[in-house]
Amino acid sequence: MTADAGVVEITRLDERHRYELVVDGERAGFAQYRLEPGRVVFTHTVIKPEYEGRGIGSRLARHVLDDAVGRGERIVPECPFIAAYLRRHADYEASVDWP
Repeated sequence: MTADAGVVEITRLDERHRYELVVDGERAGFAQYRLEPGRVVFTHTVIKPEYEGRGIGSRLARHVLDDAVGRGERIVPECPFIAAYLRRHADYEASVDWP
């Protein structure tokens, strides 16, 4: 939580198959996924334009990927945003199944 980003909360909503990103009480974005046996497929990520450029999207990506790894799930990045993040952060490579 930085002063620039505000108070950031990320919640996994299994019933909606998404992680929701809230900044200072306002929904700022989400990462959509679907579950397959032993895998989480990230399909779509949205950060509202007014929150772009503040590192919030990267925080969301890091959170969802760390959560998947922590759950022992393989990561399948169909979403271009998540795929781009993974290309810049090779430390996740052992957990990724590229589509």
